[in-house]
Amino acid sequence: MTNKKQILLVNDMAGHSKVGMGAMVPVLSYFGFPTFNLPTALVSNTFDYGKFNVLDTTDYIRGTLDVWHELGFSYDAVCTGCMFSEQQVKLVVDYCRELSSQGALIFVDPIMGDGGRLYNGMTLNQVALMREMVSVADLCFPNYTEATLLTGRDFRKEGLTIAEAYSMVDDIHRLGSKSVLITSSLIDGKNMVVGYNHYTDEYFALEYEEIPGLFHGTGDLFSAVLIAHLLKGEPLKESTRTAMDTIYRLLEINKDMKDRNRGILIEQFLDVLDK
Repeated sequence: MTNKKQILLVNDMAGHSKVGMGAMVPVLSYFGFPTFNLPTALVSNTFDYGKFNVLDTTDYIRGTLDVWHELGFSYDAVCTGCMFSEQQVKLVVDYCRELSSQGALIFVDPIMGDGGRLYNGMTLNQVALMREMVSVADLCFPNYTEATLLTGRDFRKEGLTIAEAYSMVDDIHRLGSKSVLITSSLIDGKNMVVGYNHYTDEYFALEYEEIPGLFHGTGDLFSAVLIAHLLKGEPLKESTRTAMDTIYRLLEINKDMKDRNRGILIEQFLDVLDK
């Protein structure tokens, strides 16, 4: 049965690589959600190939939102990802506020970096822009590196205590996000995702087994699975656990892939979403 909740993805669209919207649309569509897109940039391929071409779509976004207003389009949920300019963020933030006032849920993935550093092609300007995006979120889900950038804290390779992790969650909550997840964290010597659910005013920590190496698009797949289960009415902690377990299975299947820069070709593995 098709779920009628309509989702808008605001993220970059890569040509060669299965990341961003290219990774998320197949997952959300598989779960039955009508899924639409507003690209923030057209990107030739992931930046770690060393060479890339990027077309900023700020003018396209401005014109598209004007048309959508005239046509009366609306969405039940928005998930934002990569942002490339201050004007772009202002347009998207204002649109998210408008949709939120109509009852839409706003999910923010503040994509900036991993492993203690910014992604290739990203600058410190992205940090300020992402703080703006987080301010309108019902839920944001930075990884540990992105959480340190958002909060101005130092990245610590040795990890955090659980009290320090929850304190960082609180800092992000104070930026405006109602609920918060921090992924890819080393906490008390264990790999964990920590979170705060504003509906229940509860904190939680979920442990996971790490598969070594960087797989591009993993965060986008996690976001898509998480959002799908949340929009099906499942609680945040349980949806997070499901998304974590699903990503582990996908990475386990693809751990020997030679070119991780292009991302997991998710269309071949959609049956994993049912397990």
